[in-house]
Amino acid sequence: MRNWKYSSAIVPGTFFWALFCPAFAEDIRVAAASNIAVPMQSIAAAFESNTSHKVLLSFGSTGKHYAQIRHGAPFDLFFAADENSPERLASEGLAVPDTLYTYAVGHLVLWSRDKSIVDSEGSILAEGAFERLAMANPKHAPYGRAAREVLESLGTWDALQKQIVRGENVTQAFQFVATGNAEIGLVAYSQIIRPGQEISGSWWLVPDSMYNPIRQQAVLIHDKPAARRFLEFVAEPEPQRILVDFGYGIPLEQSTRNAD
Repeated sequence: MRNWKYSSAIVPGTFFWALFCPAFAEDIRVAAASNIAVPMQSIAAAFESNTSHKVLLSFGSTGKHYAQIRHGAPFDLFFAADENSPERLASEGLAVPDTLYTYAVGHLVLWSRDKSIVDSEGSILAEGAFERLAMANPKHAPYGRAAREVLESLGTWDALQKQIVRGENVTQAFQFVATGNAEIGLVAYSQIIRPGQEISGSWWLVPDSMYNPIRQQAVLIHDKPAARRFLEFVAEPEPQRILVDFGYGIPLEQSTRNAD
């Protein structure tokens, strides 16, 4: 298992708004992983408030976005839930290679809306004392692959097959738990944390050592000036701080870049 180091620290900085002053307004079409829906909406709103551009966000599973882009979907930017999908697009000549960078590191959490179900060690996964465990489909969702790695590390993947319900993406997996269709779910930490609010229900933040790092990478698909500006904007300190507030880690190289 890879051992990537990252830091959640954000070095205070300033926006360089002058870089984002457009000569004319453009629509920026963004394919984004479902797990970053809430923070990305805030980031896009901040960008729009200081430019005349419009950010059109489309959220869904990374695997499906990858397939759509390969088949000509008119996206300008791709903010994935993994690092492989953007890299594959770049290697296939469908994205701009030198724009690849990791904008966030995701974390996996075991969550229940019931305050009494999940303990601080996630023991319920080994005990199997539940009817339904929700997770994203590991075939095309990075958080699903991470969930499978956790269950495999616990030696419970095979035993729990009849109790697992798979969502198309991690958002659907979260909804299964939020609506009571599953007692517990392995979902994105960013889905249960809100700045300044107490986390509801019960939860266990899965140790990073139990799954490969969920390094979420972005890449430019069409080299439009406004799209490139938004891609650069997300790497600035304030948008990165928004991501940290929603439970993401910031790669060490990204934190260092913001310090320069």
